[in-house]
Amino acid sequence: MSRILLCLAVSLATLTGCSQPPYVDASRFTAELSAPYQLGSGDRLRVIVFGQDQLTNSYAIDGAGDISMPLIGLLRAQGLTTVQVAASIDSRLRQGYLRDPKVSVEVEAYRPFYVLGEVGGSGQYPYVNGMTAQNAIAIAGGFTPRGDQSSVNLTRNIDGRPMTFAVPLTYPVRPGDTITVRERFF
Repeated sequence: MSRILLCLAVSLATLTGCSQPPYVDASRFTAELSAPYQLGSGDRLRVIVFGQDQLTNSYAIDGAGDISMPLIGLLRAQGLTTVQVAASIDSRLRQGYLRDPKVSVEVEAYRPFYVLGEVGGSGQYPYVNGMTAQNAIAIAGGFTPRGDQSSVNLTRNIDGRPMTFAVPLTYPVRPGDTITVRERFF
């Protein structure tokens, strides 16, 4: 009898360990929402150098996280804000190219977000400002009949590492996020 109880306890402990994917602390996600937007591969920037039409243009951030501009060449943009990129361009242009450059940088197009799991059309979609997980799922064709509509898994790169957390449907989505709709069991 004790052997059966021991087997049941071990089985229950094993099943409990399998039921929950490895989630991170919600405070990491909340802090990330209030932080300024960090640029990443796939973003498209509009760089304006006032009075210099040859330098004013749209630049895509490549897979290595750089943009390539005339005169200054490759410039690191991955993980920086638009203000930091503008300051970096300004600094590089002051090194023998322009006396007093005035530089402005804005995001022209954000990198896409991804929706997976129990939705009408899994895939990659263009990001829109102010989007929530519910909006993202609607863009992806809505929930399938088996989709869990109580919450979704959201994966975001924080400090260079992907982190996953279960979030409500009203949670804000950022560019590059992956939303996974789980299958419901009942």
